[in-house]
Amino acid sequence: MTVETATLAGGCFWCTEAVFNDVVGVSKVESGYIGGNVPNPTYKQVCGGDTGHAEAIRVTFDTDQIRYGDLLDIFLATHDPTQLNRQGNDVGTQYRSAIFPHSDEQEAEAKAAIARASADWPAPIVTTIEPLSEWYPAEDYHQEYWQGEGQRNPYCMAVIPPKLRKLRKSFANRLKEGAAA
Repeated sequence: MTVETATLAGGCFWCTEAVFNDVVGVSKVESGYIGGNVPNPTYKQVCGGDTGHAEAIRVTFDTDQIRYGDLLDIFLATHDPTQLNRQGNDVGTQYRSAIFPHSDEQEAEAKAAIARASADWPAPIVTTIEPLSEWYPAEDYHQEYWQGEGQRNPYCMAVIPPKLRKLRKSFANRLKEGAAA
C-alpha cells in the first residue's frame, strides 16, 4: 500500500468532502484552509474573504486502489471548474477552484487532468494550480459534516446530492462498497 495526499479546493469544503468520502481507495478526507496569509485562520476569518485562504480538502488515498489522476478527474467533474472565485451562491476567493500539488509529478498530472476535463465543459476551466502551503485543519464541527449536521442543513441538501449523483453516474466503478445512493 502506497499512501499519498491530494489537496483540492472546489468551493464549500462540506460539499467536496462528501464526494470524496465515497471514493474507493480514499482513507481520509479532512476539511481545512490553505493558500492564505494569516496563521491559524478561523472559519469566520476565511469566510470573510480577507485571509487569502481557500476552503479545501486534504484527501489521503492508497495509490494501489486509485491514482491521483483519477481523483482529479472526479474533482473536476463534481464541481464547476469554470466559475472564477465561486461555486454557485458561494462567492469569493475562498471558494476558488484550485489544486495544490504535493510533488512535481502531481503538478504535471494536474495540468494533464485540466486538459482532459476541458472538453467536458462549455467554458474555459479556471482551476488554478497553486503552490502547496501551510495546511490548517478546519474546526472539528466541519469534519464529516455531511454525515452529521449536513443532512439537516438546507444549503447542503440543495448542493451535495447533485454532486453525489454525478459521482455515482460518472464514476460508479470508483465508489466504495455500501456508498449511499
